[in-house]
Amino acid sequence: MSAALELDCRGMLCPRPIIELARNIGQVEVGEVISVAADDVAARTDVPAWCRMREQEYVGAEDAEDGVPVFLVRRLR
Repeated sequence: MSAALELDCRGMLCPRPIIELARNIGQVEVGEVISVAADDVAARTDVPAWCRMREQEYVGAEDAEDGVPVFLVRRLR
């Protein structure tokens, strides 16, 4: 899935990837997807939880070429 905006949060500890997601979600249009590459294991739970709390759609995760999880979030509002 292609993202309108890609955030590279490799090497950042949570909650920093979440902070970057919150800072940048407004840069994509409603309905578009933002991707967050994050290697901190806490991101696996933090990104979906943030989506639930902020009423955004957690689309899922896929692996980047280097094996780092890339979390996909669709802006709903």
